[in-house]
Amino acid sequence: MSDVAADAVIEAPETVATYLRLRGLTPSAKNWKRKRRITVDDDNAPFTPGRDPGTLGDVLDRLSRDAGWETTLAREDLVRQWADLAGADTAKHSEPVSLERGLLTVKCDSTAWAKNLQFMRATILTEIGRRYPEAGVENLRFIGPDVPSWKWGPRVVPGRGPRDTYG
Repeated sequence: MSDVAADAVIEAPETVATYLRLRGLTPSAKNWKRKRRITVDDDNAPFTPGRDPGTLGDVLDRLSRDAGWETTLAREDLVRQWADLAGADTAKHSEPVSLERGLLTVKCDSTAWAKNLQFMRATILTEIGRRYPEAGVENLRFIGPDVPSWKWGPRVVPGRGPRDTYG
C-alpha cells in the first residue's frame, strides 16, 4: 500500500478499514465519514421543534383565536345548545332571539313561561357564564309572544280596550 492509502486506513474506523482491506479497497475520507446535519435557525425548516403535525381541533382553536372568532362562535354555540343549557322542557317553549350589548333576549311561547324563566334567571345566567364565558352575556330578558296592538290604527277607540293575556 502507498503512504496515502495507509493514512486513509488509519483515519477510518477499524471495522470499516478491515472490511475495505479484505475487499482490496482503500477507504476514502468522503465515503466512510458520516455527513453532518446542517442546523438551520429557520422556523420552516423540517424536523425543527414545533413542526410536528397537530390535531385538527388545535389548529381550528388557534385559527379562531387568531381571527377573533371566539366571541361569535361562543354565541352561536349558546344558541345551538339552548336545550342543554335551559333544559329540554324549557327549550320547547323558549328560544334565544337576540344578543346585543351583553343582553340575551329569549322569546317564550306564553307570558307564563316568560315569568317562570324570569324566576330561573340567576341559574340560567350562571350556567351561561360557566359554559360560554366568551359569549359576553351579562343579562337576560324574557319576553312573551308578539301580540297585536290595539292602541294604534284607523279604528282606535279611547279607553281601556280589550284585556287579555294572549297566552
